[in-house]
Amino acid sequence: MRTIDLRGRELSPSEMLAAVPRATQARAEALDTAARIVEEVRQRGEEALREQAERFDRVTGHDLRVPSEHIAEALASLDPAIRAALEEAIRRVRIGSAAQVPAERTTDIGPGARILQRWQPVQRVGVYIPGGKAVYPSSVIMNAVPAQVAGVAHIALASPPQADQGGRVHPTILAAAGLLGIDEVYAMGGAGAIGAFAHGVEGIGLDPVDVVSGPGNNYVASAKRAVAGVVGTDAEAGATEILIVADASADPRLVAADLVSQAEHDEQASVVLVTDSPDLADKVADALEGLAAATRHSERVATSLAGEQSAIVLVDDRAMAVAFSNAYAPEHLELHLEDADAAASSFTSAGAVFVGDQTPVSLGDYMAGSNHILPTGGQARYAPGLGAYTFLRPQQVIRYDHDALAEVRQGVVALADTEVLPAHGEAIEARFATGPVAD
Repeated sequence: MRTIDLRGRELSPSEMLAAVPRATQARAEALDTAARIVEEVRQRGEEALREQAERFDRVTGHDLRVPSEHIAEALASLDPAIRAALEEAIRRVRIGSAAQVPAERTTDIGPGARILQRWQPVQRVGVYIPGGKAVYPSSVIMNAVPAQVAGVAHIALASPPQADQGGRVHPTILAAAGLLGIDEVYAMGGAGAIGAFAHGVEGIGLDPVDVVSGPGNNYVASAKRAVAGVVGTDAEAGATEILIVADASADPRLVAADLVSQAEHDEQASVVLVTDSPDLADKVADALEGLAAATRHSERVATSLAGEQSAIVLVDDRAMAVAFSNAYAPEHLELHLEDADAAASSFTSAGAVFVGDQTPVSLGDYMAGSNHILPTGGQARYAPGLGAYTFLRPQQVIRYDHDALAEVRQGVVALADTEVLPAHGEAIEARFATGPVAD
């Protein structure tokens, strides 16, 4: 990993942002490619999806709409230990998601003047589950459970067809869908799947959705940007990111292990350590060499660690570490600090914050009860991770009676006249022209 030394420098907010390691060229290329793929699906539907499956997944002649018997078979053959783990993860995420659904609230502005604030679920959601370098049944849970908790009526799921499964979606993905009662599943991957959800594909019975959610690589994240305005999306959860802020008290073995755990996702994974301890930085670098070489996906990890998006960042002190982290706005932030609990409130921009050395990102990926579908690429400065709220629309319901309307009558007419919109005022006056109107 390269080292970025920020010590002894006074950095403005814009200079701090410029110091953040990002794979900007890869993201720009992904956006252009993803937009073309989405447009192909919009124009040519099933034909484009099949061409993309052959090109990217080496699959032809497969069922784009997964038959229900494939889901049943996968669920029946699921390893009992994996089933038990998935069921426990479902239970925990359901509890965590329930806290994200606001209760209805009625506000009385005055006598006879009332506003009801409610949150309405969207009707139809398309969830995307990556497949390729790894298998992600956990992402089925992280997408579907919050949607179900929010009250979404229809959930469709897409995951790439697998060449080694005869063109079927991976059976563990299908089994997870079966556990959650999802029976609308499509064997389609990448940016094409996002385009299919957004625009629908009549030939396979896929109706457009209201919201698309789910993680993926930079192409999937870019495809969400391409369909924004056609459908709602969660944050662009692209190639994974981990930023660890650590001080001299940190265990370099644990820091290195957590960095490698995210580097194994993808060659484009971003792996960053921020520390004010040069000694810790050296020890983590040494530990990374051994762990990276010994892990199963060593080549993938090595590519991630060597990439422009990964670095060890040396800072003067805690204040600079906080400023750098908040500028980076990582998907996953781990705090390996002596006073981690007290320090956590200072780190305001992150998809999720993992406090203390016994709370690794791996826990959040599976069993913490939190959601692992989180914003990447700096979006955590303004966007949340996926939750039940992703599938809810805040809506105000307004109810005034005649007396309450009379109280604001003159004010509305005055403002309407000021804005040269006289019909607005006339609509108010019409209610007073013939006496009170029955409520």
